[in-house]
Formats: sequence, structure tokens, C-alpha cells
Amino acid sequence: MSTPEPIPSDPVHQELAALAQQLDRLLDTVRRLTEENRSLRQSQEQLSGERAGLLARNEQARSRVEAMIQRLKSLESNG
Repeated sequence: MSTPEPIPSDPVHQELAALAQQLDRLLDTVRRLTEENRSLRQSQEQLSGERAGLLARNEQARSRVEAMIQRLKSLESNG
């Protein structure tokens, strides 16, 4: 004697269908979050590079200003 196929109104079948839908939604969420995480990491790398460049430019500007101040002091003391 074989067991009959579950009919769609069977509570177990309905629960399995609901679990399958929930699993599909969770998988979609994982895919979306994975892509978002990749994008954010890429942005973070880019911003870190830009920050390093700005820090270097700031240091160069500071050095030039200090050099100008020294030259001005030298001109004052020689003048």
C-alpha cells in the first residue's frame, strides 16, 4: 500500500511551502547584503586611498608654509 501524494491543503505541505518561500527570501537577502558589503568595502578602500593622498598633500603644504616662515624670519633678521 503506497502513501498518497500530499494534497495542497495538507497542513504539512502548506508549512513546507511557507518554509521554502521564507528560505528564498533569506537567500535573496543574503545575496543583496553580500553585494552591499562588497560595494561598501570597495568604497572604503577608495576613501582610504583618497584620505592618504589628502594627508600627504596637507603635510607638503605644512612643510612649505614652515619653510616660508623660516625664510621670512631670515629676511627679518638680515634686514
